[in-house]
Amino acid sequence: MIKKLREQKQWSQEQLATVAGLSARTIQRLESGNKASLESLKALASVFEVDIEILTKEITVIDKESQSWQVQPRWYKSLMWGVSERKPLAIIEYISVAAGAITWILQPNLFAAPALFLCAYLISKLIHRTEQQKFW
Repeated sequence: MIKKLREQKQWSQEQLATVAGLSARTIQRLESGNKASLESLKALASVFEVDIEILTKEITVIDKESQSWQVQPRWYKSLMWGVSERKPLAIIEYISVAAGAITWILQPNLFAAPALFLCAYLISKLIHRTEQQKFW
């Protein structure tokens, strides 16, 4: 998001750093997907004249137009279809664990509890892979 905003203004990383009062290295780190401090986000939001919430949300959203996303395997992109943020996947993971635990306690002989735990595990692996690829 930061790179797109910077390119829209046709600025170099050094120019953005100067205008925002940040170091060029900070801009490089943010554009490569590293986390931003609140102070850096405030400075960038001010420079780009956008709400800070938009920047923080966009930093944690998958950019499905990026080159790194385009080269991902079809199975992965199909699993992530309709998913752009980490939060919904994490919620499904937690619900699966809770439902699996409740099912196991109430009716331990059912197939549902292991299936729910497996679902939670697979979602956690999907989240982990997405984090490793630095998509959010």
